[in-house]
Amino acid sequence: MRPNHAARREALRRLVREADATAMLVTDLVNIRYLTGFTGSNAALLVHVHGDQHTLLCTDSRYSEQSARQAPDIRVDIARACGRRLAEFANESEYKRLLFESNVVTVEDHATLSGTTKGIELQGISGLVEQLREVKDDGEIDLIRQACAAGDAALAALLKAGGLREGRSERDVARDLEWRMFEAGADGIAFETIVATGANSAIPHHRPTEAVLAHGDFVKLDFGALVDGYHSDMTRTFVLGALSDWQRAAYDVVLASQLAGCEAVRSGVTDGELDAASRDVIEAAGMGRHFTHGLGHGVGLRIHEAPAITKTGEGKLLSGAVVTVEPGVYFPGRGGVRIEDTLVVRDSGAELLTLTSKDLTIV
Repeated sequence: MRPNHAARREALRRLVREADATAMLVTDLVNIRYLTGFTGSNAALLVHVHGDQHTLLCTDSRYSEQSARQAPDIRVDIARACGRRLAEFANESEYKRLLFESNVVTVEDHATLSGTTKGIELQGISGLVEQLREVKDDGEIDLIRQACAAGDAALAALLKAGGLREGRSERDVARDLEWRMFEAGADGIAFETIVATGANSAIPHHRPTEAVLAHGDFVKLDFGALVDGYHSDMTRTFVLGALSDWQRAAYDVVLASQLAGCEAVRSGVTDGELDAASRDVIEAAGMGRHFTHGLGHGVGLRIHEAPAITKTGEGKLLSGAVVTVEPGVYFPGRGGVRIEDTLVVRDSGAELLTLTSKDLTIV
């Protein structure tokens, strides 16, 4: 099902009107993809408040055919310096106020805009398109669901083949898991796969090394698949061969925390309240200082996007948002546990998209 890009642009127009501007210059490529369907590596988009007849997508000659195919419902202009070209167009059309993405435009880009749009008031604004992207439509959720399914299938295949075993390196396991995601239907990996064994599992975002999996280790796998631009995210932690008392205690606390967080996911809950639902369990167990990061984040066209679920978060979860719940505890020099799922926020609770068992598993 093709996304309704025209409706997305109209939703952005409403926000541009509220800002009392004539148009918005969008230069973030992910946002351009969201608003038009175009996936090239060079583009800019000018969204006018008076409709698509005044809206213009610019890309260079490498993408003439691709832009016509991917964005058939919008005018396309061909130029190499897309931001400059659309600024010239705005100047020629005598715009009054032009919004631009202040979190994307560089100082050099801004100087170019200012020099090109001498009669136009420029207004930087951050997060306007991202605000729209936070709530996913059914098609987006289905793609994320497919990405999650590819991750689930890849992990199941890895475990069935004995891919988590003593003597393998972290890098070997990471490459094995990534290839199995491709075999399960992924277009790519969502981010660099984390495989962390032993003391390395105490590093939240450890990068795989030649460290060898050993008897009694925690092995933490944090990974995701990419399907048609949409990401999945899941973490599972295993034990190799034998389980110690401290490992069981840590795992049980994180699992209880993660389940409490998942249970708390529903529209209207604040980001801070959701974080607290998980964090309170870990703090009550005396491990609060070992939980060193926020509880989760939004997932979509980027692996990390709105909302940010942290202790101080004041925003409210919106129905249709896709978020992670990923508490963890980390003991430097010993090891750590993280359990993470991707979920859809619903009015009555959450829809779980990552379905691999979270039971403590010794492999």
